[in-house]
Amino acid sequence: MAKGNVVVGQSGGPTAVINCSLAGVIETVSASSAMDRVYGMRYAVEGLMEDRLVDLSDKPADFLEKLKRTPSSALGSSRHKIQDPDLPKILKILKKHEIRYFFLIGGNDTMDTIHRVEKYCRQQGYELFGVGIPKTVDNDLFGTDHTPGFPSAARCNILNVLQAGVLARDMQRVDRYVIYQSVGRDAGWLSAAAAAARRDEGEAPHLIYLPEVAFDRERFLADVDSCISRYGWVSIVCGEGLQYGDGTPVSTSETTDKFGNIEFGAMAGTSVALNLHRMIMDRFDFRGEFQITESLIMSAMDRSVDLDRQEAYECGRRAVLLAAEGSSGVMVTIARRSNAPYRVDFQTVALSEVAEKSKPMPREYINPEGNFVTEEFLEYIRPLVGEVPDYATL
Repeated sequence: MAKGNVVVGQSGGPTAVINCSLAGVIETVSASSAMDRVYGMRYAVEGLMEDRLVDLSDKPADFLEKLKRTPSSALGSSRHKIQDPDLPKILKILKKHEIRYFFLIGGNDTMDTIHRVEKYCRQQGYELFGVGIPKTVDNDLFGTDHTPGFPSAARCNILNVLQAGVLARDMQRVDRYVIYQSVGRDAGWLSAAAAAARRDEGEAPHLIYLPEVAFDRERFLADVDSCISRYGWVSIVCGEGLQYGDGTPVSTSETTDKFGNIEFGAMAGTSVALNLHRMIMDRFDFRGEFQITESLIMSAMDRSVDLDRQEAYECGRRAVLLAAEGSSGVMVTIARRSNAPYRVDFQTVALSEVAEKSKPMPREYINPEGNFVTEEFLEYIRPLVGEVPDYATL
């Protein structure tokens, strides 16, 4: 193995804890005899191709501790999908800075980027060790029990739905329903997490609709009618990627991003929550409201989970140790051993198994009616999100 420098980047959507993984890389590189300088990519691979690197070596301990408590992506992010002509440009920069270790912190598309860069360098006879560090609030990354960033975003959703539910319950003589839309393009993990807000049957949320289950308008309206008849109001959580049985987005969006993924929310000019709001209003003539947080839950450091920060840091640290031992073409994964007490192992999965794949929620985590989660899912989510507040009820 050739001794060389390191480059690390952050790609895709940010999280409250992604900088913990970055700190894990920086601190572990400084203690490695196989690695020299560590450089950060400004704006991921786009910045790498522009030779926009920042030297992260010799950062003082107090700075790194502050970095661990900083939300969003400190290096700046990108959603650039690399093309074949990009690969020679990347290799040129790697050679220029004598970089032999390549780390990216990200999700499905990011793992595809590492996989392609690592494979291309190997084909060109350039020794490069590429290891992926998992990150995504969506929790849809294949091969890992959960992703760093998901627990904190899930907790943020839980608190949002819990507190909005208290408000909606008390204001039910004014607004009969509240709809909360969460990010989650292909998977409903984040929307489902809101179920942990509910302690008793009548509390929020009452209904949860996920991309994994085909949406049925009439069944939805019947669910709403049933809840309002029983409780006097209804709290609804929906995933942004909700679809009808024929694959048509409930958001009616036709806007796509650079990866061909459908855009939801403000970018698309419409949303699932808005359309559900219209359905209820048109059928029942009730007044209600909808809430769309978009990216806010990705950077809510004040609601981050200690466990999440620790695991994010450990994933960054493990990636460096793996590369130093000669591992390449893999992503660090979290494998759960038990729920109570909560225990995990850190393992690896081949990048070729992860790249551009997604992990939907298992059907056994969703109730037979398709409008809430099962106890099995609650057992999965509770150890990740911390204690949920218990508010007084009169």
